[in-house]
Amino acid sequence: MKKIAGRDAAAVLEACVRLVRESGDMIRERWAAPSRIRHKGAIDLVTDTDLAVEAFLKEGLARILPGADFLAEESSAPEGPAADAPPCWIIDPVDGTTNFVHRIAQVSTSVALWAEGAVQLGVVNGPMLGVAGECFSALRGGGAFLNGEPVTVSSAETLTDALACTGFPYELTGRLELVLERLRRVLPATQGMRRLGSAALDLAFVAAGRLDVFYEDWLKPWDLAAGWLLVEEAGGCVSGLDGAPFRFGEALLATNGRVHPAMVDLLGPTL
Repeated sequence: MKKIAGRDAAAVLEACVRLVRESGDMIRERWAAPSRIRHKGAIDLVTDTDLAVEAFLKEGLARILPGADFLAEESSAPEGPAADAPPCWIIDPVDGTTNFVHRIAQVSTSVALWAEGAVQLGVVNGPMLGVAGECFSALRGGGAFLNGEPVTVSSAETLTDALACTGFPYELTGRLELVLERLRRVLPATQGMRRLGSAALDLAFVAAGRLDVFYEDWLKPWDLAAGWLLVEEAGGCVSGLDGAPFRFGEALLATNGRVHPAMVDLLGPTL
């Protein structure tokens, strides 16, 4: 029986899924009401919902795994946990805040548990997707799931059959040319490109076979920790753009695995 910090890992994941789904109810309840918004940067937003969901999750996760640390978007520095760090919950209460402000459904809550030098479990919940929301979950070594049903990455073999996705940083100063150069390379080589606005959901969609490729730079640990595990547990591949093992703070490439070498060739050598 797999353990996390001395507790049954499957039970920890089950409790986490319940809690994250409950937090999705908070997002749905606020969907039709005006949001109180402030700016963290020129176009980087935070709402009262971000803060309320984060507080709710911290309180509930502390009960699930007492003593674990927290790394959360609205209350933490952006560095990822060290390899030898104690158990740590990595939380993005509302990934896709700009979408939420504009009432675009690609909004998610992402929760991951870091322990023993790796992400051990991850949950990405899209409360506004479908009738009752779409909740993706994974336990290291246990596969990836959508609303309790197993999911796997796509079977696309070539980039011309691959639907790619990316995101853009809030701060474009000094970065725009690199962003555009990557688009110049990927857009004509693939079946198409999407920019959905929630990195956590983008990774979950790769895990579920809806997207074949996702790449993005300048992401924070809470944007990607849960989705990283989802992709790997669904049979996909996550690395840096050069194909080296991924580390927090680097540009990320996630694919179905089959097209990974071609994407590394496309993005990695000179960028």
